[in-house]
Amino acid sequence: MTDEPLRPLRADARRNREKILAAAVRVFTTEGLDAHLERIAKEAGVGSATLYRNFPTREALVEAVYRNEVAQLCDAAPALLAQQQPMEALRAWTRLFLDYVTAKYGMIDALRAIAATGGNPYGHSREMIRDAITSLMDACKAAGVIRTDVRPTDFSAALEGIALTSAGAEHREQAERLLDLTLDGLTVGR
Repeated sequence: MTDEPLRPLRADARRNREKILAAAVRVFTTEGLDAHLERIAKEAGVGSATLYRNFPTREALVEAVYRNEVAQLCDAAPALLAQQQPMEALRAWTRLFLDYVTAKYGMIDALRAIAATGGNPYGHSREMIRDAITSLMDACKAAGVIRTDVRPTDFSAALEGIALTSAGAEHREQAERLLDLTLDGLTVGR
């Protein structure tokens, strides 16, 4: 199962696809994975046929949403580094990571079901996230603002731990405190 069309999409079709993915994140996050797909189509401002043309099954939509969220998260790293100082970029990215985890939290059972049937919704997501973390940490190390003895895999494990213990919107405040503690522990001179 793949979330990419076989040929390039027209601009209007690409916009519809993006609207569906954005609406699906909102609806799945608030209503859960049992939300009606027609509700997602309506939220996206497209017809049900357009939704089903892009995503013939619920599983295809869930997998596409997940992959899209990972791509957006990882694509944010270079943009943040271009706009902010490295430590501020890392801090901002960790908040985006929490947003990503919150969205994924509502989809976890469906993602596991897809994996159980032989699909691979996770694909290269772990590598992509690790690469984003590495680029952010390398910039921070080059700027001399974080410790050089902490590896990206260490920081990634800390983020995953925070995500596992603080997943869900109701735990957001605690997750942000834990992130601040973790980032403070990375900072040189602390």
